[in-house]
Amino acid sequence: MTAQNEPADKGPEIDPATAAPASADAAAAASADPLLDLQAQLAAAQAKATEHYDQLLRTRAEAENIRRRAQEDVSKAHKFGIESFAESLVPVMDSLQAALAQPDQTLEALRAGVESTLKQLTSAFERNRLIQIEPAAGEKFDPHQHQAISSIPSEQPANTVVQTLQKGYLISDRVLRPALVMVSAGQG
Repeated sequence: MTAQNEPADKGPEIDPATAAPASADAAAAASADPLLDLQAQLAAAQAKATEHYDQLLRTRAEAENIRRRAQEDVSKAHKFGIESFAESLVPVMDSLQAALAQPDQTLEALRAGVESTLKQLTSAFERNRLIQIEPAAGEKFDPHQHQAISSIPSEQPANTVVQTLQKGYLISDRVLRPALVMVSAGQG
């Protein structure tokens, strides 16, 4: 009957004193996992924040460089903006100086030289979009491009140009100098 007194094979016996620490380690390991997860998330967030801060600094530096370059470009444009126009006028100056350097000129030669120089000047104006304002008699008075010097009685309708006293000039579409005109007051 010894077989009845022998305990049945139930696997290894578990000592209650050693069972508690094993379950405490499992609990500690389970509670340490969220802490490790949080620390890993914090480190990832800090790395991302550092990366974004570096990107911000680079973006600011790039924006500052763009602003500085734009200022330099504007400064150069102001400084050298008339360079093209000045280059167009240099031959005109050369022609005028050459004409004055000729000691014995006939009136016809002088006139031909002045006409040639005028063509150079007109060409320089055209290349640089400097356009003459020369209203014809009878043209409607435009206060944006004309300046009335006087109003005179005329057979022409009121507020029309009777005579142009001085040509005006436009640069592109902007008035550099209005044309000086006499305007009709109508029949008087």
